[in-house]
Amino acid sequence: MIISGKELSARLKEEMAAQVAAFPDKYGRVPHLVVILVGEDPGSVSYVTGKAKASEMVGIRNTTIRKPDTISVAELLEMIAQLNADDSVDGILVQLPLPKHISEDKVIAAIAKETAVDGCHPLHVAALWQKQDCILPCTPKGIIKMLKVAGVDIKGKRAVVIGRSNIVGLPVAKLLLDENATVTIAHSRTVNLPEVTRNAEILVVAIGRPKFVTADMIAEGAVVIDVGVNRDPETGKLCGDVDYAAAEPKASVITPVPGGVGPMTICCLMENTIECFLRTMHAE
Repeated sequence: MIISGKELSARLKEEMAAQVAAFPDKYGRVPHLVVILVGEDPGSVSYVTGKAKASEMVGIRNTTIRKPDTISVAELLEMIAQLNADDSVDGILVQLPLPKHISEDKVIAAIAKETAVDGCHPLHVAALWQKQDCILPCTPKGIIKMLKVAGVDIKGKRAVVIGRSNIVGLPVAKLLLDENATVTIAHSRTVNLPEVTRNAEILVVAIGRPKFVTADMIAEGAVVIDVGVNRDPETGKLCGDVDYAAAEPKASVITPVPGGVGPMTICCLMENTIECFLRTMHAE
């Protein structure tokens, strides 16, 4: 079974659009997402365009602020401070990666917790690990939704996550743990990685290496979630971290690249923006 994140996200966005359509009468306005793009990284430009399109489909107000990669840390932090103070802004997202002279940690921490729609704010991360109420990071949230829609029973399953980033690897391991999976986090220093991955009933791959996971690393009937977005060095086309053509016949459930996890990440960003908006409205 192939899980199409594209189809699932389209369905969820339709549901969100119906929800948002009622907001002007109920709350006097719609949610407002501000995305800050620093520089002209092609991948980042593409993601930001995707977020603007999704916002339009859902009925969320979207503002994209573009700044050159020469912007100073002080200027960027001042802009974030102004947005934090703006009551009409419900979500703030700074598109990563940032230029080398800007500390990503400092920028993420500068965004108000209430508007940190990507779930990466240190206070949201702390709350996630302490099983407290928080905004969930978009990609891990999307992965759990995909598994549930595919009818995968996560409880009691052996799950292996390859990758330990703050954005995907660590939080998706925590969400799988919260769903009562038995979780192993593997990474570049893991000894005998194929032996570890062959033990996985659910395998989540997020390492950023094209076609790194081959068929011999996957157990027959495993559920395979490919988070990677890479350029195939041979064809130049988009590909994941998993060798899809080789893995698909062995896997019981698999996500394609493109059209798998990516669309769900943007979909969950829309969901988080609505959640931040409703939290503000209900707090007033």
